[in-house]
Amino acid sequence: QVQLVESGGGLVQAGGSLRLSCVASGNIISIDSMGWYRQAPGKQRELVAVMPSSGTTNYADSVKGRFTISRDNAKNTVFLQMNSLKPEDTAVYYCNADLFTWGASTKYRARYWGQGTQVTVSS
Repeated sequence: QVQLVESGGGLVQAGGSLRLSCVASGNIISIDSMGWYRQAPGKQRELVAVMPSSGTTNYADSVKGRFTISRDNAKNTVFLQMNSLKPEDTAVYYCNADLFTWGASTKYRARYWGQGTQVTVSS
């Protein structure tokens, strides 16, 4: 019923920039938070940035000052502008949304994930 589609990943040299985007669609009543996580090979998935509908936007310490998360609520879209990329930023980046949706004529809250987009930063 709900799908998140990501785009914008790719290969970039250290110091370069990429902009990721994620569009949520489907049977969505409303979206609370949207965010980005990443997972490198052999490592756990970690929070990169999350932007709630209200409150404080949070960033991982490792990306503060380099990454910026933003949202276009009218389009159910979240972006991640990544600047000054480092090789250690290499990972699969996953979009997520904490939202309300309809299921069997009842409203419930759930977290959905995108398919992931690969970001590779060469040294």
